[in-house]
Amino acid sequence: MAISASEVMKLRQMTGVGMMEAKNALEEAAGDIDKAIEHLRKRGAAKAAKKADRETAEGRVHTYTHGTGKIGVMLELQCETDFVARNEQFVDLCNDIAMHIAAMSPLYVTREDVPQEVIDKEKEIMKEQMAGEGKSAEMLEKIVDGKMNKFYSEVCLMEQAFIKDEDMTIAQLLEKKLLELGENLKISRFARYQISA
Repeated sequence: MAISASEVMKLRQMTGVGMMEAKNALEEAAGDIDKAIEHLRKRGAAKAAKKADRETAEGRVHTYTHGTGKIGVMLELQCETDFVARNEQFVDLCNDIAMHIAAMSPLYVTREDVPQEVIDKEKEIMKEQMAGEGKSAEMLEKIVDGKMNKFYSEVCLMEQAFIKDEDMTIAQLLEKKLLELGENLKISRFARYQISA
């Protein structure tokens, strides 16, 4: 089946994939745009996993000041090329993540960044709270694991629900943007400043 250039262009605009990838998806879907999009989405998860290991040596340091200037965020978001670092979509992503940090006050980028002494202290507090409940040691461990996951989702940026779309975490937002921009993306670090009253 012959696929027209306008169909390829339409699919590229809808998905952000490359020209050959759009053409191949349309050929596999016999020209059906909806099926082509579904096919690209299925392949996208596999592509994201492959790209996640690639080196991020470029990027930008982005600053954001919220409202009346009492909250400020500095964010380092890395990508693979300076071309993407200058891309408007990448800059918008930096701004969205910095705005999220201003609103949600995460303490760490990932759960691996949480110091062991903080983890130990949290677990100790949780176990003390449940001490008189007569639960078995095994049951206590499961409950503590669940509570720790909740703790990580509150203090780790990558596990927080994105303020603009609470159905996705910041990690899922980065994965989505990785597919759109075609490069690995990584939040290296951030700093949040607030003038206290």
